[in-house]
Amino acid sequence: MGQSIRRSAASPPISRRLRFALCLACAVDPSLATAESPAEERARIAAEGIDIGSDRGAGGDPLTSVAQSVTSSRPSANLDTTIQDSLGASGDPFGLRAFLKTRGITYSLTYIGEGLGNATGGLRRRAILEGLLDLEIDVDLGPLVGWQGAALHTNLFQIHGAGLSRGTLDNLITVSGIEALPSSRLYELSFEQKLFDERVSLRFGQLAADTEFAVTQTGTVFVNSTFGWPNNKAVVIPSGGPIYPLATPGVRAKVVPNPNLSFQVGLFDGDPAGAPRGGDPDPQRRNRTGTDFRTRDPALVMAEVAYAYNIAPGSLGEAGTVTLGGWHHFGRFDSLRLDAAGTPLASPLSTGLPRRFRGDSGLYAILDQTIYREPNDPNDGASVFVRVAGGPADRNLIDLYVDAGIAYKGLLPGRSDDTLGVAFALSRISPAARGFDTDTRFATGLPGPRRSSEAVLEATYQAVLGPGVTLQPDFQYVFRPSGGIANPRDPDAGRIRNAAVFGLRTTIRY
Repeated sequence: MGQSIRRSAASPPISRRLRFALCLACAVDPSLATAESPAEERARIAAEGIDIGSDRGAGGDPLTSVAQSVTSSRPSANLDTTIQDSLGASGDPFGLRAFLKTRGITYSLTYIGEGLGNATGGLRRRAILEGLLDLEIDVDLGPLVGWQGAALHTNLFQIHGAGLSRGTLDNLITVSGIEALPSSRLYELSFEQKLFDERVSLRFGQLAADTEFAVTQTGTVFVNSTFGWPNNKAVVIPSGGPIYPLATPGVRAKVVPNPNLSFQVGLFDGDPAGAPRGGDPDPQRRNRTGTDFRTRDPALVMAEVAYAYNIAPGSLGEAGTVTLGGWHHFGRFDSLRLDAAGTPLASPLSTGLPRRFRGDSGLYAILDQTIYREPNDPNDGASVFVRVAGGPADRNLIDLYVDAGIAYKGLLPGRSDDTLGVAFALSRISPAARGFDTDTRFATGLPGPRRSSEAVLEATYQAVLGPGVTLQPDFQYVFRPSGGIANPRDPDAGRIRNAAVFGLRTTIRY
């Protein structure tokens, strides 16, 4: 990855690369030669009265998943429906929201509350309640001060309750996308400038990578966190990377040469919480309010290209998106098995100081595809997603990650807005980590587990009770928590047992 980054510095200017990509796309589909800009596309959709809920999917790319979530724990995934739509005049007391909107200021409040419990498995049986209040404010500087194409954005969180993965399941794949330590914190605070009829977008400030990178539209309906931000990156990047609930200073550039194609690259501070201080290993406690604004840590770079197909009116096939991306972290990372001399860390002859590697990196690929639409209602149907990610095995606890799922919107008669989903994810423990387990057994002469992988299967049903209000029963089964480690509460009992988790989530958006 480091070599590829150095080569890119000497490659042709971005304008030439974009012209080449556009010509290539036009050769595949000649209709793209006269493609609309993103602004023109939205204007046409509004003029034609096409009811698709939103012309943008999760992550900001074209909506290609017919079964995308109506409300989600991911700030970037929520659509525009709110309880105000059913409250009439009483939904906007004193007309404040309408007044602010005419001046380019919009806001939303989303509350997510859920109860989760493991009926079997984990460290112990337990039920928990947790919640997230998300205040999102957007300011369009065009109506406000005449600065066209410029906007401000911020998210503020109030998080409360206790999570289930922490201290109960002791697993790697966090069972809820809102699980975090109780706190009131700043998430994103950014400025964005769109140029050239919205074909180019520059954004900087306090940014989160999981709102725009590695996003699968169909996956937003699920409760488990891994179907938002892939579990391998959350485990191997310092402090989890710039993801919920921790954002970090950064800059993101996005180029959309036509509605089908997009390129984006982000540069972030590589550790939103910094190295452990005072013996506290938890990054959320080290950055309690989200206002550390760290800028001196080794950088994290992410780059992504996405191609959406069959999105034009009259296309013969169903819409889909193919995404390819990668990341590189410029910090230093420890070997999981060997010391600097090449001796196994578990050996009595080892210095105990792990070999240090310069940098870490990974690649990922995503397919989001609508596979079926209801003949009588094209807004209902089924979508699938597949996502694969990986990185070097010598310095990463997880070297291979795979997830896949299917969601169906409007499956039950009379419930056109409801979505049913089933998904599966697997995180493979790297050969280096498994080798350390083998070395430990050999060095100590004691039996012990050898980690292999952790996996989760989730089935969920999101029922829309009204505009902006959903109720979502959920079931998850966690296989081999933490890859199959010994139960720290009772080592004689063997590995932590597989866990069956039942839950109920409520979301209200205003």
